[in-house]
Amino acid sequence: MKRFLTACAAVLVAASPAQASAVGQASADSLALDDVLAAARERNPRLHALRAVAEGAAYREPAASTLPDPMVQLGIMNFGLPSFNADMPTSMAPSVQVMQTIPFPGKLSIRGDIASYESEMAGTVVGEAEWEVRSMASGMFYDLYGLDRRLEVMGETLSLLQDFQQVAKAMYVSGMGRQADVLRADVEVARMDGDIRAMRAMRITMAARLNGLLDRPADTPVPPPMLGHLSMTIPPADTLAAWARESRPLLEHGRLGVAQARRRTDLARRDFWPDLTLGVNYGQRNPGTGTERMGSVMVGFSIPVFASRRQSALRDAALAMERMAQAELGSREAGVRARIGEIMAELDRSRSLVRLYADEVIPEAKATVESALSSYRVGAVDFMTLVDAQMTVNRFEGEYFQLLGEYGKAYTALESVVGRSLPPSAPILVETR
Repeated sequence: MKRFLTACAAVLVAASPAQASAVGQASADSLALDDVLAAARERNPRLHALRAVAEGAAYREPAASTLPDPMVQLGIMNFGLPSFNADMPTSMAPSVQVMQTIPFPGKLSIRGDIASYESEMAGTVVGEAEWEVRSMASGMFYDLYGLDRRLEVMGETLSLLQDFQQVAKAMYVSGMGRQADVLRADVEVARMDGDIRAMRAMRITMAARLNGLLDRPADTPVPPPMLGHLSMTIPPADTLAAWARESRPLLEHGRLGVAQARRRTDLARRDFWPDLTLGVNYGQRNPGTGTERMGSVMVGFSIPVFASRRQSALRDAALAMERMAQAELGSREAGVRARIGEIMAELDRSRSLVRLYADEVIPEAKATVESALSSYRVGAVDFMTLVDAQMTVNRFEGEYFQLLGEYGKAYTALESVVGRSLPPSAPILVETR
């Protein structure tokens, strides 16, 4: 019954960052968040797939700024018909023609820039996915933490209910209690045992989800998570927003998208200018007086006769996509600022409730149980009052550890929104044993 106040109390303590680094060293039978995050970064299949996509985009980059392949044609020209002979004065056998298309100056460099932006954007997609996977892994870690601690609370509550059961039976045998109290105690013990079984099933499910995220067999044992240390002091929202603009891959992806859209607009404007085609031709013939060799040089270019329907439309479309990219970037920045405010409110809520539960709610509920037990022994209160008081403690302790897990989830979610780990600062929120 002294669990919360003595054996396993979770308290708010002031500690320096150096002290904080010493808190939360995982033992052999516990699970640390850093180990989970490292495994997720290394093993997650989604990250492997996106890294392969980014690698492929980097390989495609040089091809965008390379000239088109030349065209080579081999043939025999000016056959005589219908005999298919090469004895005519203009016959050439063989004939070799080589053609090379040369885009208008500047087009190749622009296409290279577009491909370069594409490669960089693929890298930011990988970075954003790493933070998303990190957030998911952290959420599962803290959910497991809450489940395990609630299981501990429920196990100790079951032990206390069994003690109450023995008290009720002893008082019934001595003639001081009622049979209804014994039956009620049996029901409460059975119900708590059923709740524990259901919670264990939830724990198995959550562990399987975490194993799936880490690309491990679903039945891989997952030790009980350890809370570690969490800073209670969060930088101001403006500072976090500035960090996000510098570090968040999602925002960098948006900025690269705007730059790429501008280069696409530049390319669309240059499409009004024609591409050149250069060619050389070699042929030879033998009119009977010896072999004669002939050569030709050709220059061709496209004529934008349908510019109003093609090039102009493509330019306007590129301008629209540029405006869309700028608007998308603004929307992402606004979303990040809003999400920072939302998470900070959640952190403040969890932090204040943790203080309230630790300092007031649970100690008072514990005192109520002790008072009810003493009163029940002398017949001053009925058995239901004692049971209700203990179940209230069970609920408050479960909510307390759930709040600790929610604070951890919100803290790591804030790091994912900002795109960097938050610097440790005092005071910190830790679980001490």
